[in-house]
Amino acid sequence: MAMLKPPYLLFLGDAHDPLAAKTAAGVAHWRPEWCVGQLRLPGCKADLGLPDMSIDAAAAAGAKTVVVGVANRGGVIAESWVPILTRALERGLDLASGLHRRLTEVPALKAAADRLGRAIHDVRHPTREFQVANGKPRSGKRLLTVGTDCSIGKMFTSLALERELRRRGMKADFRATGQTGILIAGDGVSIDAVVSDFVSGAVEWLAPANEGDHWDLIEGQGSLFHASYAGVSLGLLHGAQPTALVMCHEPTRTHMRGLPEYKLPSLRDCIEVNLQAARLTSPKVTCVGIAINTSALDASAADSLLKQTADAFGLPCVDPVRTGVGAIAERL
Repeated sequence: MAMLKPPYLLFLGDAHDPLAAKTAAGVAHWRPEWCVGQLRLPGCKADLGLPDMSIDAAAAAGAKTVVVGVANRGGVIAESWVPILTRALERGLDLASGLHRRLTEVPALKAAADRLGRAIHDVRHPTREFQVANGKPRSGKRLLTVGTDCSIGKMFTSLALERELRRRGMKADFRATGQTGILIAGDGVSIDAVVSDFVSGAVEWLAPANEGDHWDLIEGQGSLFHASYAGVSLGLLHGAQPTALVMCHEPTRTHMRGLPEYKLPSLRDCIEVNLQAARLTSPKVTCVGIAINTSALDASAADSLLKQTADAFGLPCVDPVRTGVGAIAERL
């Protein structure tokens, strides 16, 4: 993806609850310095705590891109949004969206962008072709977050590690593989939209050879144990050629998300299977830590679980929100 231009105006539309604006919320959390404000329509139930702005006010404040930060059912673009987004193009702003429906498929937006010379970024859809992976060893260090399930904190953990490593003066870059991650990073590849034969090649392109002391923190997707998404997870493992893995887990789940007939794997089984798969392109890969989302537990139970898991595996075990990821960064 071409680099997106900050600062952003985050468009929340008529989001019916805070979760419906989770894309914008992710951008606001990780890149607050890029966000000049939010634009909410009547009935919007989400609020990121940013200044409410019109398109004209955002343009006057220096915004460069309107980010459609809504994640609605079906990834649709409401007709009521089109005049507002058209006005953004007329005021010199670019548009970016991670929805399934492309902004460029809306005739009025496409025509306005072409006429005005503005850019539209449909970040879920790659704009370039990729080569088939070659699996050749490459320099630099790469960490891939993997999980016992999908939607479990792999992006958050990767971003937290980038922030912590940079805080320590280390060379580190987050590599986005999903639409929200791309909007946070400013570029990346939405790997679930890449033709299957080219997934590993896309990851090789995304995290190329680098300096020996540089870490790429690659956002994981899905899970090797999830019947719906294991293919993407495996392609990421092979293309990342990871030096290190961090296993992400949510302890209160009893089955794979959306698949009640599939039980969640044990942490031990999941770590070993991911290591086995990763060894195809990175024979010396190791698991360097476990990131557990303890949001469903009280502080005492969370602390106990983290300590028990660390003792059982002999690995740093953290909650990126509650404890930070310093223990894993120290190991790196």
